[in-house]
Amino acid sequence: MDVKRLRLKRAYDPPSDDDGLRVLVDRLWPRGLKRDAARIDHWVKDVSPSAELRGWFAHDPERWTEFQKRYRAEIKKNGEALAALKELMKGQKRLTFLFAAKDEEHNNAVALRNYLATL
Repeated sequence: MDVKRLRLKRAYDPPSDDDGLRVLVDRLWPRGLKRDAARIDHWVKDVSPSAELRGWFAHDPERWTEFQKRYRAEIKKNGEALAALKELMKGQKRLTFLFAAKDEEHNNAVALRNYLATL
């Protein structure tokens, strides 16, 4: 899947016109973020990691490689959510995955983009 048109951005960062379709890919709504200020077009929480996996990972960079493996296994089992996400992506010139994590290199949005790049 072509992920060149896919951007990643913290949900707390201000929306911009070049974001395109803004898709929140976290299971939980970002704490303290007002819905109208966020300008989120879609919330695809079913494609995010399970609560158990999020808890295990705890944004520990040392667990990043294993987290990605486990997350890919979860995504593969959740064909409906992945199909819904792929459908959203069709025909979009620009798409931005939004996430709440402070770590911009080790989070589920990065792992999801990495996985989509392999399809």
